Amino acid sequence: MSMESQNYKNHRKFYPPHHFIYLPLLLILLGIGIYKSLDDDHNLPWILFSVSIFLILYLAIMVRQHYALGLQNRMVRLEFKQRYFEIFELRSDETEEKLTFSQIAALRFAYDDEFKILLEKALKENTSGDDIKKAITRWRADYHRI
Repeated sequence: MSMESQNYKNHRKFYPPHHFIYLPLLLILLGIGIYKSLDDDHNLPWILFSVSIFLILYLAIMVRQHYALGLQNRMVRLEFKQRYFEIFELRSDETEEKLTFSQIAALRFAYDDEFKILLEKALKENTSGDDIKKAITRWRADYHRI
């Protein structure tokens, strides 16, 4: 199975059934409900339909994101701690406290040699996570993101 080489422009991940079927279907149903509630003489059922669809849509987005991202964020932090220890043979507690999660997450895309340089730059210049990603010259792909 050949995978496209991962880089800054293509590193985001989508779950097609959720992003391209389920959510668009809910948006279409919400649109129909709103249209019917504004257009029909018997609009109370359509208003209730629209509110129900909106709540299902909201929950579908928030619950999926909340659990997946919460777990993924913990894993990214754990990976940073492990990697920092492997490279510097020191605990990362003090360093980690000085970084934002965005910076920690961005550093995982850098190989060890660049990791050291970009980490130092992030600590000295408070480089944003997005700028860290853009500065990476040799991208360390993460094909296992949620």
